[in-house]
Amino acid sequence: QVQLVESGGGLVQAGGSLRLSCAASGRTFSSYAMGWFRQAPGKEREFVAAISWSGGITYYADSVKGRFTISRDNAKNTVYLQMNSLKFEDTAVYYCAARATLKSIAIPGGYDYWGQGTQVTVSS
Repeated sequence: QVQLVESGGGLVQAGGSLRLSCAASGRTFSSYAMGWFRQAPGKEREFVAAISWSGGITYYADSVKGRFTISRDNAKNTVYLQMNSLKFEDTAVYYCAARATLKSIAIPGGYDYWGQGTQVTVSS
């Protein structure tokens, strides 16, 4: 069992930056690939970024590539999402999630555990 708790969301102006954190419980954090997803009102949950167990492989949605960076610290059981050059359309609730494999990494249904989400609001 893995419990995930996101933090770091908030209100920021367009062009600004935020860093989201996701703290995981349990001693098997390094056994899971981790992903970030987001969901805006009235829209489906969409993939943002993912990272492999060791952090050596990363994946990004085209919409955030070059602006967002995913990283993890297995010693702290934490995964991060550094978000720069934020745009109004980045406004959403951001969720972190954990899964055992890298297969279909961008598909929400393949994740085993989810956090409760943190709100990110970008003002234009």
